[in-house]
Amino acid sequence: MTTHSNDRSRSSAVEIKGGSVTLPIIRLLSGDMVAVATQLARRVEQAPEFFRSAPVVIEASALADQSAVDLESLLKLLRELGMVAVGLRGGDDVLKQSAAALDLALLADTATPEPREAPPRPKVVATSAVAESEPPGRSLLIDQPVRSGQRVYAKGTDLIVLASVGNGAEIMADGHIHIYGTLRGRALAGVRGDTECRIFCQDLQAELVSIAGHYRVNEDLDDSVQRRSVQIYMRDTALIIEAL
Repeated sequence: MTTHSNDRSRSSAVEIKGGSVTLPIIRLLSGDMVAVATQLARRVEQAPEFFRSAPVVIEASALADQSAVDLESLLKLLRELGMVAVGLRGGDDVLKQSAAALDLALLADTATPEPREAPPRPKVVATSAVAESEPPGRSLLIDQPVRSGQRVYAKGTDLIVLASVGNGAEIMADGHIHIYGTLRGRALAGVRGDTECRIFCQDLQAELVSIAGHYRVNEDLDDSVQRRSVQIYMRDTALIIEAL
């Protein structure tokens, strides 16, 4: 009995390791909470799954009057929209004290320019309304339209869609995504963080596109690439959309 207890006490119950996790950054450009609420709600409405239960960081360094931020109201707003604030980056001493009182982590400012919205790894969905890749390593081929409400996840491989992806549909892949029809829904490649992945699309009208968690929604898509054949890829921390 004594020997068993000693063995158990020597075994590890916890391990602390360094790691890198990409999180969405809510970058405040205004202290007007009404405007912030309106614009955030609009973004979440466009891609609810993308934001659901997503941990986020609040970035305040761009604000002229950082101490005027109603941080408590902002946290409540984020919770109502399904997001979980985990930390604050930037801000003056007053704002940092408020963050600490609200149990937010204080993250160091970085000199590295951030993308306008640096974001989370999209949630990996265990089930698919259409199909999952079998066996592993072989590209998942979809030869029928992916309709609103359907979700396809190509686990550990590329995803090829020979038809269109409708509004409200979502396709995801650990690898590249190829769409030989119109993309009106959401396409997320490299969902496990592979920034080398690309999206190739015959007709871009997407609600959202994402590479390794870096994303753009429809209103951020330039007119020059809308309804065009494009490829989407990462360069440094920027998401590039380029006509083919």
